[in-house]
Amino acid sequence: MASNVPVKQEPTDATDLENRIIELCRSDPKGIGDAIIQEDMPHIDVRQRATAINRLLSAGRIDLLKTTAGLVYKLKDPQTSSKMKGSDNQEKLIYQIIEEAGNKGIWIRDIRYKSNLLMTQVSKILRNLESKKLIKAIKSVGASKKKVYMLYNIDPDRSVTGGAWYSDQDFESEFVEVLNQQCMKFLHQTRVNAENSKHDPITKRNASYASSNEVWKFISELGISKVQLSVEDIETILNTLIYDNKVEVTVVASVESGQIKLYRSIELLIEPTGLMRTACGVCPVFNECQEGGTISPTTCIYMKEWLDY
Repeated sequence: MASNVPVKQEPTDATDLENRIIELCRSDPKGIGDAIIQEDMPHIDVRQRATAINRLLSAGRIDLLKTTAGLVYKLKDPQTSSKMKGSDNQEKLIYQIIEEAGNKGIWIRDIRYKSNLLMTQVSKILRNLESKKLIKAIKSVGASKKKVYMLYNIDPDRSVTGGAWYSDQDFESEFVEVLNQQCMKFLHQTRVNAENSKHDPITKRNASYASSNEVWKFISELGISKVQLSVEDIETILNTLIYDNKVEVTVVASVESGQIKLYRSIELLIEPTGLMRTACGVCPVFNECQEGGTISPTTCIYMKEWLDY
């Protein structure tokens, strides 16, 4: 009785073998190792596989990348392949190193270390790749004089640009202050509207809270931001209001996301004394602090930061 199970056809010539390797690479964008190729075509001789892989590498159809899991073969972007056509092995190596860095980029010294090339060679190659619009240099907010390199079509990570709070590496303190005021205004008005309603006390209290999404929608409709703010950006602002004892937060169950944070403006009965605004006023180990001890005002980093501020 004949079986209906389909039998996988092994590649019969060099072209079929190369096409099969391309299909395997296309099935996993992160790349495939030798083990996957060998498992897919166990009856193909090792030398045949090596010849096919070398032909694909020489033709620029796949890349050989070094990862934490070992060497992998990755399908090359056709657009990048056309731009990299004619580039020497050193340029391809530098491009590969920058590609591996992702959206956080990589410093020129790290590129030099990984490529084992002279600094003059690395600088020249970087200029060539920039002129071809294959890579770009971004100034990092973490170090004003430090540039990191990443692929041209990648959006840099927030840790590099500073997100919405930075413009040309400068912290937009006035913009943050305006957002603080407007978020506080919205939460305060929400609380006032709830207190002025004719509902019972519990309903009034519940209505005095607002979600970060509601605050984000209010800020977006105001049009005070030149950049697109996310809900996470607004939550960062709301956190600063919590630290300033102007807002409280509670977490409630949500059908959609499991849980949701709700924010509410608060009014202190009395203003905190000046001492409570110092580092000592909120220190949890205040009673253990003594001169010459493990915890000492002389070595306290929080006191130094407070004084410097």
